[in-house]
Amino acid sequence: MLVPCPWCGNRDESEFSYGGEAHLERPQDTCSDKEWTEYIFMRKNIKGEHKERWNHSNGCRQWFNAVRDTTTNTFLQTSKPGENYTNIKTNDQ
Repeated sequence: MLVPCPWCGNRDESEFSYGGEAHLERPQDTCSDKEWTEYIFMRKNIKGEHKERWNHSNGCRQWFNAVRDTTTNTFLQTSKPGENYTNIKTNDQ
């Protein structure tokens, strides 16, 4: 599988590390134990288009955002942190 790094272009998947679900909002320091547990352990595990974070750990070492179809393992879009996604409608919205 090729992963499209926004800085380096397409590279083999062995160069990358999966960083988890993208755009999680960290709870306030005063949150309950239940809220903290939800933040740390609970993820959506979506079937279909999903927003994720990836790191080019054996390349430029940059973090980036991606939209990946988990049923086909196809990357639909990647972007540098802070850049907006195009209007891809995903199941995790």
